[in-house]
Amino acid sequence: MKKIELEIVTLSHSISQSHNYAVVLGEMEGNRKLPIVIGSFEAQAIAVAMEKMNPNRPLTHDLFKNTMDTFDIEIKEVVINNLLDGIFYARLICSRNGETIEIDSRTSDAIAMAVRANCPIFTFDFILESAGVILEETEEKATTTTSKKEKSGNSFNQYSMEALNKMLEEVLADEDYEKAAKIRDEINKRKETNQ
Repeated sequence: MKKIELEIVTLSHSISQSHNYAVVLGEMEGNRKLPIVIGSFEAQAIAVAMEKMNPNRPLTHDLFKNTMDTFDIEIKEVVINNLLDGIFYARLICSRNGETIEIDSRTSDAIAMAVRANCPIFTFDFILESAGVILEETEEKATTTTSKKEKSGNSFNQYSMEALNKMLEEVLADEDYEKAAKIRDEINKRKETNQ
């Protein structure tokens, strides 16, 4: 079976399940999207790595990545290899001393590891055919804009840059990464506006 490379398009609150999040993966060479509902812990783990935040202490996924690095195990790729009864299955494809090792993983954890390892994410056509969606370009832009508005946390727009930076340091020290991501989004939005 031919593997199809995916990229993370967005990470946002799940519309269908209020206490969960959704990570949307999109084809690198195509217009199909693969929405996957994930828990808040895994969403936080993915967001922290995507935003290149440095928590005071390593999160679980950071610990696992550090352990793999210590034992010279490199994550080459992540493959979302199956979909059964609405549950996605994934494998970490790793390499050690020239030997290929496959490790079973929850899909959300595999994505969190892929972001940390900076490795590609793949799936197969039958999974995209079964669970993929095609978003119209205007609909996709509207979704992305909504997600950015939600993430930016409009309550932060009243603070100065100095106050935001100080607040960011404080919430990182408290390991409140969800709030930190919102503050970081507000800071980045202002930097883009001032360019």
